[in-house]
Amino acid sequence: MNGSNRLGKESLPTSQQVEDSHHHDADDEHTDHTHGTGESAHPHIHSEESLRRIVNRLSRIEGHVRGIKAMVQQSTPCPDVLLQIAAVRGALDRVARIVLDEHLTECIGRAAQEGNIDVEIKQLKAALDRFLP
Repeated sequence: MNGSNRLGKESLPTSQQVEDSHHHDADDEHTDHTHGTGESAHPHIHSEESLRRIVNRLSRIEGHVRGIKAMVQQSTPCPDVLLQIAAVRGALDRVARIVLDEHLTECIGRAAQEGNIDVEIKQLKAALDRFLP
Protein backbone atom coordinates (compact mmCIF):
# COMPACT_ATOMS: atom_id res chain seq x y z
CA MET A 1 0.00 0.00 0.00
CA ASN A 2 1.28 3.49 -0.69
CA GLY A 3 0.64 6.87 0.87
CA SER A 4 -1.65 8.24 -1.85
CA ASN A 5 -5.38 8.75 -1.39
CA ARG A 6 -5.25 8.79 2.41
CA LEU A 7 -8.46 9.15 4.34
CA GLY A 8 -8.46 12.06 6.75
CA LYS A 9 -8.40 11.11 10.41
CA GLU A 10 -11.65 13.00 10.95
CA SER A 11 -13.46 10.72 8.46
CA LEU A 12 -12.50 7.55 10.29
CA PRO A 13 -14.54 6.10 13.13
CA THR A 14 -12.59 5.91 16.35
CA SER A 15 -12.63 3.23 18.97
CA GLN A 16 -14.24 5.80 21.25
CA GLN A 17 -17.17 6.07 18.83
CA VAL A 18 -17.43 2.31 18.79
CA GLU A 19 -17.48 2.20 22.60
CA ASP A 20 -20.69 2.72 24.53
CA SER A 21 -21.62 2.03 28.12
CA HIS A 22 -23.77 -0.95 29.05
CA HIS A 23 -26.45 -0.92 31.69
CA HIS A 24 -29.18 -3.44 32.31
CA ASP A 25 -32.34 -2.35 34.03
CA ALA A 26 -34.48 -5.11 35.47
CA ASP A 27 -37.61 -3.07 34.78
CA ASP A 28 -37.06 -2.89 30.99
CA GLU A 29 -39.25 -4.95 28.69
CA HIS A 30 -37.73 -8.29 27.74
CA THR A 31 -37.43 -10.22 24.50
CA ASP A 32 -37.10 -13.97 24.10
CA HIS A 33 -34.43 -15.34 21.80
CA THR A 34 -32.75 -18.66 21.34
CA HIS A 35 -29.07 -19.32 20.88
CA GLY A 36 -27.52 -21.27 18.01
CA THR A 37 -27.95 -24.74 19.49
CA GLY A 38 -31.60 -24.34 20.41
CA GLU A 39 -31.10 -26.84 23.27
CA SER A 40 -31.50 -24.28 26.03
CA ALA A 41 -33.19 -25.39 29.21
CA HIS A 42 -35.06 -22.07 29.39
CA PRO A 43 -36.00 -19.22 27.08
CA HIS A 44 -33.32 -16.56 26.86
CA ILE A 45 -34.92 -13.29 27.83
CA HIS A 46 -33.11 -9.97 27.60
CA SER A 47 -34.31 -6.40 27.91
CA GLU A 48 -35.17 -4.47 24.78
CA GLU A 49 -32.72 -1.79 25.93
CA SER A 50 -29.88 -4.28 26.30
CA LEU A 51 -30.53 -5.76 22.87
CA ARG A 52 -30.76 -2.28 21.35
CA ARG A 53 -27.39 -1.30 22.82
CA ILE A 54 -25.69 -4.44 21.53
CA VAL A 55 -27.20 -4.02 18.05
CA ASN A 56 -26.17 -0.34 18.01
CA ARG A 57 -22.60 -1.27 18.89
CA LEU A 58 -22.53 -3.91 16.17
CA SER A 59 -23.90 -1.41 13.65
CA ARG A 60 -21.09 1.04 14.50
CA ILE A 61 -18.55 -1.76 14.17
CA GLU A 62 -20.05 -2.69 10.80
CA GLY A 63 -19.62 0.91 9.64
CA HIS A 64 -16.07 0.94 10.94
CA VAL A 65 -15.27 -2.22 8.94
CA ARG A 66 -16.69 -0.57 5.81
CA GLY A 67 -14.38 2.38 6.53
CA ILE A 68 -11.41 0.02 6.73
CA LYS A 69 -12.43 -1.54 3.42
CA ALA A 70 -12.48 1.94 1.87
CA MET A 71 -9.04 2.62 3.33
CA VAL A 72 -7.67 -0.50 1.65
CA GLN A 73 -9.35 0.39 -1.65
CA GLN A 74 -7.80 3.86 -1.46
CA SER A 75 -4.32 2.48 -0.71
CA THR A 76 -4.13 3.97 2.78
CA PRO A 77 -0.79 3.16 4.45
CA CYS A 78 -0.75 -0.26 6.11
CA PRO A 79 -0.01 1.05 9.65
CA ASP A 80 -3.14 3.22 9.48
CA VAL A 81 -5.23 0.25 8.35
CA LEU A 82 -3.79 -1.96 11.08
CA LEU A 83 -4.61 0.69 13.69
CA GLN A 84 -8.24 0.73 12.56
CA ILE A 85 -8.39 -3.09 12.52
CA ALA A 86 -7.12 -3.06 16.11
CA ALA A 87 -9.90 -0.62 17.03
CA VAL A 88 -12.52 -2.93 15.51
CA ARG A 89 -11.02 -5.95 17.24
CA GLY A 90 -11.19 -4.11 20.56
CA ALA A 91 -14.78 -3.06 19.89
CA LEU A 92 -15.78 -6.66 19.10
CA ASP A 93 -14.10 -7.81 22.30
CA ARG A 94 -16.13 -5.24 24.25
CA VAL A 95 -19.36 -6.47 22.64
CA ALA A 96 -18.42 -10.06 23.48
CA ARG A 97 -17.87 -9.01 27.09
CA ILE A 98 -21.30 -7.41 27.22
CA VAL A 99 -22.92 -10.52 25.74
CA LEU A 100 -21.05 -12.75 28.20
CA ASP A 101 -21.95 -10.51 31.14
CA GLU A 102 -25.59 -10.49 30.04
CA HIS A 103 -25.55 -14.27 29.70
CA LEU A 104 -24.00 -14.78 33.13
CA THR A 105 -26.27 -12.38 34.96
CA GLU A 106 -29.51 -13.09 33.14
CA CYS A 107 -29.44 -16.55 31.55
CA ILE A 108 -27.17 -18.44 33.94
CA GLY A 109 -28.74 -16.69 36.91
CA ARG A 110 -32.25 -17.61 35.75
CA ALA A 111 -31.22 -21.21 35.08
CA ALA A 112 -29.74 -21.43 38.58
CA GLN A 113 -33.00 -20.17 40.08
CA GLU A 114 -34.99 -22.66 38.02
CA GLY A 115 -32.68 -25.53 38.97
CA ASN A 116 -31.52 -26.41 35.44
CA ILE A 117 -28.12 -24.79 35.31
CA ASP A 118 -26.22 -27.87 34.04
CA VAL A 119 -27.32 -27.46 30.40
CA GLU A 120 -26.56 -23.72 30.45
CA ILE A 121 -23.08 -24.28 31.89
CA LYS A 122 -22.37 -26.98 29.29
CA GLN A 123 -23.48 -24.66 26.46
CA LEU A 124 -21.44 -21.77 27.84
CA LYS A 125 -18.32 -23.93 28.08
CA ALA A 126 -18.79 -25.11 24.49
CA ALA A 127 -19.24 -21.52 23.28
CA LEU A 128 -16.18 -20.32 25.20
CA ASP A 129 -14.12 -23.16 23.71
CA ARG A 130 -14.98 -21.88 20.23
CA PHE A 131 -14.65 -18.20 21.17
CA LEU A 132 -11.35 -18.17 23.06
CA PRO A 133 -8.08 -18.76 21.22
